[in-house]
Amino acid sequence: MYKEYRGAAVRRAAGLSQLPFDPATNNGPLQFTNTTGPLASESAVENGGESSKKRKRTNIPATDDVRSLNADSTPMGLPMSDLTAWATAMNNLGMAPMGMSGQPLLPDFDPGLGMMTGIPPINPMMPGLGIVPPPNPPDMPAVKEIIHCKSCTLFPPNPNLPPPATRERPPGCKTVFVGGLPENGTEQIIVEVFEQCGEIIAIRKSKKNFCHIRFAEEFMVDKALYLSGYRIRLGSSTDKKDTGRLHVDFAQARDDLYEWECKQRMLAREERHRRRMEEERFCPPSPPPVVHYSDHECSIVAEKLKDDSKFLEAVQTLVTWIERGEVNRRSANNFYSMIQSANSHIRRLMNEKAAHEREMEEAKEKFKLALSGILVQFEQIVAVYHSASKQKAWDHFTKAQRKNISVWCKQAEEIRNIHNDELMGIRREEEMEMSDDELEDPSETKETEESALISQAEALKEENDSLRWQLDAYRNEVELLKQEQGKVNRDEDTTREQQLKLLQQALQGMQQHLLKLQEEYKKREAELEKVKEDKVQMEMLLETLKEQESSTYRICASSQEKECPLERTLSCSPVKSEREALLVGIISTFLHVHPFGASIEYICSYLQRLDAKICPTEVEVLMSRLQHTFKQELSGVGASLEKRWKFCGFDGLKMT
Repeated sequence: MYKEYRGAAVRRAAGLSQLPFDPATNNGPLQFTNTTGPLASESAVENGGESSKKRKRTNIPATDDVRSLNADSTPMGLPMSDLTAWATAMNNLGMAPMGMSGQPLLPDFDPGLGMMTGIPPINPMMPGLGIVPPPNPPDMPAVKEIIHCKSCTLFPPNPNLPPPATRERPPGCKTVFVGGLPENGTEQIIVEVFEQCGEIIAIRKSKKNFCHIRFAEEFMVDKALYLSGYRIRLGSSTDKKDTGRLHVDFAQARDDLYEWECKQRMLAREERHRRRMEEERFCPPSPPPVVHYSDHECSIVAEKLKDDSKFLEAVQTLVTWIERGEVNRRSANNFYSMIQSANSHIRRLMNEKAAHEREMEEAKEKFKLALSGILVQFEQIVAVYHSASKQKAWDHFTKAQRKNISVWCKQAEEIRNIHNDELMGIRREEEMEMSDDELEDPSETKETEESALISQAEALKEENDSLRWQLDAYRNEVELLKQEQGKVNRDEDTTREQQLKLLQQALQGMQQHLLKLQEEYKKREAELEKVKEDKVQMEMLLETLKEQESSTYRICASSQEKECPLERTLSCSPVKSEREALLVGIISTFLHVHPFGASIEYICSYLQRLDAKICPTEVEVLMSRLQHTFKQELSGVGASLEKRWKFCGFDGLKMT
C-alpha cells in the first residue's frame, strides 16, 4: 500500500495520466474489497500522536491484509488506479481530499468516512515552493502537511499536541540541532531534507542519531525549526531503523557567536562614525590659522587696518603677531605704523557712539510724544465716563450697566494716573537736566567745538611726531644698508641701490605728507583763533541780552501793577480763605522743589491732579497777590521767552 501510495503521489505531482472518470459526475458508492494491497495502520497512528514511546509497532508484510484502527469497521482495499484511494488516504491523515494544485478531487466526498474527523481542511503546498506556509490568522492554528522528498517522506505531527519546546535563541544563531534521525539516515538524506530551508554551509553528524547543521543566513534557521516534530520515513520501509521523529532546536556555535560579535562591532563602528560626522557637521568651523609675519603680509594687514569693514580681522592678526614675538629691530617701524593706524579708529568709534546716542535721544522723544498722545486719549475716555455718570444719562442705564461703567471708569483713571506719573517723571528728569545746563548751553557748544578742534590739532601733532620717528627710522635703515654695502659682494649692489631708491622715494613722500600736515595745522590754528573771537562776541551778546531781560522785567512789573489794582486794595489781607492758604502752601512746596522756577501751565497741571476745578487765572491772581512769597521772571531769548514763577519766601522774610 505504501509503495502504491508513494507512486500515485509522485505520478500526480509530475502531472501524468488523466483521471479515468469525472469526479464531478461520479456519484456511485465506493467499492470496498479485500483483494487489493493491504492498508497500513501506521499512518493513522502517526497522525493521531503517540502518547508514549512504549507503544509497540508491528511491521506487517505487504502481502497481508491490514485492518483499520476502527474495531467495528471491516477491512477495505482500495486499488491505486481508482482516485478514491488517494482521497481516503488523505482523509485518514486528517486532510480534505485535495490535489497537489489545491483543487478538490471529489466534491461530494463524505468526510465522515475518515478516521480523524474534526480537523479543518488545508491546502497543501506545491513542491519546490518552500516548506514554510503562508502566515495564518492569529486565532487559527497552523496546520502542517506531508512533505515528499526523493528518498524519504515527512509526516506532520498531530496539530492537537503542544508545539515542541525550544531553548533560548543564541545571538546570531545560524546552527540548528537535529535529533531523532533514523539509524539508517545518511548525510545525503539530511541534505535532501534541509536544503529546502536554505544554503547549508556545514553538517556535523554523530553516530547517536543527531547532527548539527549550519546555514548561511539566520532566517533559514526559522525554516528548519518548522520541521520539528515531523515523522521521517526512509522510502517505503516500516522498519524501526528507517523511521524517526525529528527534533529541531537552536544550537550554540562559536562561529555564529564570533560572526555576530564582528557584525555588532562593525555596526558600532558605523554608529560611532555616523555620530562623529553629525557632531562635526553641527560644530562651528574653526578659525583659519594666522599666517606668519612677512613684508608682504604686513602690507596686506596695513591696508586692511585702513578699511573699516576688515578692521576686526586685521587687528586679530596684528595681536597674534605681537604675541608670537614677531616684533624685532627691523620690523619695529612697520608694527608701530600698524598700531598707529589702529589707534586712528578710536575717533571713528567715538563718532559711531555719538550717533547711537543721538538715535537714542530721538527714540526717547518719540516715546514721550506717543505717551502724551496716549494720555490725551485716556483723558477723553475718562471724560466720557464722567459725562455718562451725570444725572441726565445715569438714570437711563440699568444697574448692571452702571456697575460696568463705574468699574471701567476706575480702571481707566488708574491707568491714566500711572501713565501720567511716568510722563511727569520723564519731564522732571529733563527739567533737572535743563536746569543744570540752562546757563551753560551756548558756552558748552562752543567748548565742544573748541575741544574737537583741540583734539584734531593734537591728533595732527601726534601724526607729525610719528612721521618724524618714521623718518628717523628710515634714516637709520639707510645707514645700516650703507654699512652693510662694504661687507656684501658686488652682486648685491644692484638690489641695494634699488632699495635705496625706494627708501628715498618713501622719504620724499613722507616729506610731502609732512608739508601737507603742517599746512593743515596752520589752517586749524587760524580756525581756533576765529572761534575764540566768536566766543568773545557771544559773551558780549549774552551780557547785552541779560541787560535787556532786566529792563523788560522792570517794564512787565510796572505794567502788572497797573493791571492789578486789586493787589493794592487787598494788600492788607492777600489770603482770603483756607482754600487759598492750602493752595499757597502746595504751590510754595512745588516751587521749592523747582528752584529754577516753573511756568503757570506746569503749576496748574500739578494742581489739577489734586482738584480738577482749579483754573490758571485763579492761581496766577493768587500768586501775584503774594509778591514777597512768589516772584515772576522771564527766561529765554527771542521767540523762546517764557514767564516762570519762583519761590522767594525766605528772601521776603528777610525784607519784611
